[in-house]
Amino acid sequence: MTTWTVGDVTVHRIDETPLPPATGPWLLPDATPDVVAGQDWLYPHFADGDGVPHLDSHSFAFTVGGLRVLVDTGIGNGKQRANPAWHDLDTDYLSRLTAAGFPPDTVDLVILTHLHADHVGWNTREVNGAWVPTFPHARYLTSRVEREFWAGYAMDEARAQMFRDSVIPVEQAGRLDLADVPAEGVEVAPGLRLAPTPGHTPGHLAVELTSRGRTALITGDCVHHPVQLAHPGIGACVDIDPGQSEATRRELLDALAGTDTLLLGTHFAPPTAGNVIPHEGAYRLAPVPADSP
Repeated sequence: MTTWTVGDVTVHRIDETPLPPATGPWLLPDATPDVVAGQDWLYPHFADGDGVPHLDSHSFAFTVGGLRVLVDTGIGNGKQRANPAWHDLDTDYLSRLTAAGFPPDTVDLVILTHLHADHVGWNTREVNGAWVPTFPHARYLTSRVEREFWAGYAMDEARAQMFRDSVIPVEQAGRLDLADVPAEGVEVAPGLRLAPTPGHTPGHLAVELTSRGRTALITGDCVHHPVQLAHPGIGACVDIDPGQSEATRRELLDALAGTDTLLLGTHFAPPTAGNVIPHEGAYRLAPVPADSP
């Protein structure tokens, strides 16, 4: 079980699955082996010996402000997906979540940083041939800008399928809330703030935790991999607005550099967490070990 302590808050990483080696070169095409090799601090945790970035799918769970919170819900089991790495998974994610002390029926709030397939999959599970909310007592929360963008988007069939099985059932159950998130962010519970980080998607959010003077920030997909700290101009092939994505990333990293804020990467391979420090005109991640068992 992997946890970090942020003041009085214990943050649990809930592992779903490592992503295949082909994911990095596809997702971050400018993170070439030569670019990765130029950052020796990425080894051995964040890249392999051939300069291929490591990426993971996981969630974060914690209790703050009296709420039991889950941030992003991964890919999910049994979902029909065009991406073969995400198609019809069968993982023990829910068992891991329960072992961490968060059985599905005890979760109060599910925060969705954005509405992509690898962040909403466990929103639902299949029961008697129907997709139903996995967290039956939880409110699901995302940005109003995010939901309204996709409502007006001409989706291909693969994305429409994802909405049908992982977003719309939550809406139909009356469990999806939409947050208006101003430029300065919005506090949704004591010590829990949503920060707008647009570009990857228009309504993308990062999630900030504060407790007893300590702070952590969960990235979502405004940063996919630590190589982007060294090269903030490297974007993802699926960024909706690449220019805005880069600007958001640079602003965020500049704000975090040299602080003790714990950066928790939603797709960062273990050790997953660290502090952003200035390095050779950009930044690098100084890993922060998880708590000892």
